[in-house]
Amino acid sequence: MHFLDQAKIFIRSGQGGPGAVSFRREKYVEYGGPDGGNGGKGGDIIFEAVTGLNTLIDFRYTQHFKAQRGGGGAGQNRTGAGGDDLIIKVPVGTQVLDDDRETVLLDMTEVGERKVLLRGGDGGRGNASYKSSTNRAPRQQGPGWPGEEMYVWLRLKLLADAGLVGLPNAGKSTFINQITNTKAKVGDYAFTTLRPQLGVVRHRNREFVLADIPGLIEGAADGAGIGDRFLGHIERCRVLIHLIDIHSETDPAEALQIVEGELEAYGAGLDEKPRLVALNKIDLVDTELVKAFSRELREAGATKVYPISGATGKGMDALLDAVLEYLPVATVTERPTGEVEDESEQKPWSPI
Repeated sequence: MHFLDQAKIFIRSGQGGPGAVSFRREKYVEYGGPDGGNGGKGGDIIFEAVTGLNTLIDFRYTQHFKAQRGGGGAGQNRTGAGGDDLIIKVPVGTQVLDDDRETVLLDMTEVGERKVLLRGGDGGRGNASYKSSTNRAPRQQGPGWPGEEMYVWLRLKLLADAGLVGLPNAGKSTFINQITNTKAKVGDYAFTTLRPQLGVVRHRNREFVLADIPGLIEGAADGAGIGDRFLGHIERCRVLIHLIDIHSETDPAEALQIVEGELEAYGAGLDEKPRLVALNKIDLVDTELVKAFSRELREAGATKVYPISGATGKGMDALLDAVLEYLPVATVTERPTGEVEDESEQKPWSPI
């Protein structure tokens, strides 16, 4: 399945049904009076966050959504049927933005969450409601109120407990393949990963979701390599794992500063999230070099460095133990479907 994290769609709620013009016609009742019923209400546009979706690809092929119109009123004071609401199902973590792509209208963060964005138009009045002491046989009626319509942008921000960041070719795909059931593409070249990926990590009888985003480059926060879109997928993470390639031409301390700078430039609280610095590919160098680079990273600002090998799994347990320290009592994958997280059970974040 292709991954799509942004889509523009048109939505319109249903128009209210027209009121009826009708008069009682019964035997021996010469002037029965008006009995036209009101029109039915138009359908609402409702967004619902559901499980089983992690992409907006469906909205590439279906871009217009219109709720049903309300039914017309009828004689004998019968109100028209209300139009069916149109429920648009989106992945958990989807934001609905105005056409300016900045104003957030809805933020769908919980499974089963439903929110009405556009309300259907009210039905028109039937002629019975216009009856008065001076107008005993009105022939006027309301046509029904129009629905609302607008263009909106859908933007998906993946919901994950931990996020994986680093420069291109830092070994993130190998890392996520080692600790999850994900089958990410692996290659000895930059930008092997071209789209965000999710994987479920099982460690010490716990489960949490790990998000892997494509490698960052300088200027990512300003959109270089569409990095600003990728960074949006880790906004909701509790902790970030910063993977640094010990075997790269880029000095580890420089790699640390580049990514830290992009997190700070992007904003949205990314630079305030706790970071775990992992020195990757230690299986390719000797122990002394690992110690030297670890010391260099600590001098550059890392409180603690975790030497690991994504290929062999060496050092993974210590790193994952550290990740568990930032998780709530029960993560999304550990809670029963539909159960809302208790804020009091969250562990506090403390930046490195």
